[in-house]
Amino acid sequence: MVPRYHPAMASDSMTEQSRAPRVLAFAWLALFVALVVGAAAITFLGNPQAGQSVVVMDVPQPTILATPKPAQSNTAAALPQTQPAIVPVPSPLAPPQKITTPQYAGRALIADPALVENTPEGPLPRIADDGTTPMRAYAPPTLSDGRPRIAVVIAGLGISAKATQGAIDGMPAGVTLAFAPYAADVQQWAAQARRAGHEVLLEVPMEPYDFPDSDPGPHTLRSGTGEDANTERLVWALTRFSGYAGVTNLLGGRFLSDAGSLEPMMTYLARRGLLFYDNGQAAHSAGPDVASRTGAAFVQADSTIDKIQTAMEIDRRLSGLETLARSRGSASGAGFLYPITVDRVRSWAAGLSGRGFVLVPASAIVSASK
Repeated sequence: MVPRYHPAMASDSMTEQSRAPRVLAFAWLALFVALVVGAAAITFLGNPQAGQSVVVMDVPQPTILATPKPAQSNTAAALPQTQPAIVPVPSPLAPPQKITTPQYAGRALIADPALVENTPEGPLPRIADDGTTPMRAYAPPTLSDGRPRIAVVIAGLGISAKATQGAIDGMPAGVTLAFAPYAADVQQWAAQARRAGHEVLLEVPMEPYDFPDSDPGPHTLRSGTGEDANTERLVWALTRFSGYAGVTNLLGGRFLSDAGSLEPMMTYLARRGLLFYDNGQAAHSAGPDVASRTGAAFVQADSTIDKIQTAMEIDRRLSGLETLARSRGSASGAGFLYPITVDRVRSWAAGLSGRGFVLVPASAIVSASK
């Protein structure tokens, strides 16, 4: 049934339509009054936050220095809390702090004031007044039982936290570990390696043949650059951390082949009591001849054990080190911290003693006359 029209219905509709604008007007008026009252209150009573500077900035979190990265490392978490202090980690823009007291990582010495010249750049290694060299002071104990000795040096540590932790945990203590100088937490990693029984070397960036396509960094020692400039760059690298027995080359094919550029640097290292380990990658290295002239403590790798990164090839080269060590008393191989390298060196070293050899740090095969 269709509703019938009634005049009262029209009257009610018109009344509702006339009320709506009035209600909206009253609402806007109330809001305006509230704003005016609030402004007046602030003017006469003052802003409750006046005098307070509130700044929100996106600031990077500071690095936690208590243990090396990664934080989830079981090894780092298990370290005793009563260990002697470790050299503080430098920021990339600040040198390490001065060394004023002996510092240890576990039982391993990593810094001694007698072996340090505190400079504006940081702690620089030196020969102690009693003739003790950093090479000897920071070298792990070594067996001298007459067996042929083999030294293996693994480089590239200190950049990737995961790979560095894997090398420290996975390699037997007799393996020498070499650290690049660029990471801000390199001192902590080096200390952890020393605590685990490893000898530590510092990788010094040196000019390769294909520089600048291959560029080891802003502090690279350059062939043809003046002695002062190269010495300044060398000092920068030497002051990044402490506890290393010597240095090795980071790249450096061209620089190692230039005797005129290499000799002043090796002389400087010899006067600081440091070992120079030539990783053998420079085809025409002047290292042996320069070391002979300067009297530097020197070791040159006989083989790059992971030049071809397969298990079969790495095993073959490690076996070749045994053959060489048996014939002349010692041998040395260099590698990088590839997972396959870490795995094969660990397996090879497990049976080394039973085959009549001893795994030693690089400093143990330097000539006794050094």
